[in-house]
Amino acid sequence: MKKTPKPFTLSVIIPVFNEANTIKEIIQRVKDTDLVDEIVLVDDGSQDGTRGILTEYQNKPGMKVILHEKNQGKGAAIQTGLQAVASDLVLIQDADLEYDPRDYPMLLQPINEGLADVVYGSRFLGGPRRPILFWNMVANKILTFTTNMLYNNILTDMETGYKMFKREVVKDIRIRARGFDFEPEFTAKILKKHIRIYEVPIRFTPRFYEEGKKIRMKDAFIAMWTLVKYRFVN
Repeated sequence: MKKTPKPFTLSVIIPVFNEANTIKEIIQRVKDTDLVDEIVLVDDGSQDGTRGILTEYQNKPGMKVILHEKNQGKGAAIQTGLQAVASDLVLIQDADLEYDPRDYPMLLQPINEGLADVVYGSRFLGGPRRPILFWNMVANKILTFTTNMLYNNILTDMETGYKMFKREVVKDIRIRARGFDFEPEFTAKILKKHIRIYEVPIRFTPRFYEEGKKIRMKDAFIAMWTLVKYRFVN
């Protein structure tokens, strides 16, 4: 029996910085979904052996490996990945196992059904999660509230790392962010252009800082400024 063709092709961008302990596992999990046409791995100047691991995937079918010579930030790695993708849809996948590729079908559904052009995986819509880092949750809630107030929306998780979108609808959006400010800038510009956005619940297994979590409270202040700035300028 012939396999029913997918309505869209999907590229997954994995920005990587010092994730030698998890990078092989996340790549395998992405492959196991059997939904991904292309994996774009962007190493952002890792110094823990990650780069050596990534060389194992160079020239393999359906995979691209791009190496930054020095650390530039998550936003810069995503931008490099966006320049390399070839599919209809793009998904950002962190390399640290906090987000679970088993949620890809949930993220794809609103786009496949014609309901959305951008889908956010929300950590606050009732999906299973590891209950830690209270103050990180508070910061996320405040930033999401600020987003909704400034841009007249009702998102539940602006800062989510799971953002899936049609490549064609964001190709003309210029993103300037180099670090973790990618999330608020991307969201601000999507909302200002009134691009159709949808949220779905996802699993979430956050790491403690001693386990390698990289985003810090100072990044919340940068995100707040980013939201305010792009409300009034482009």
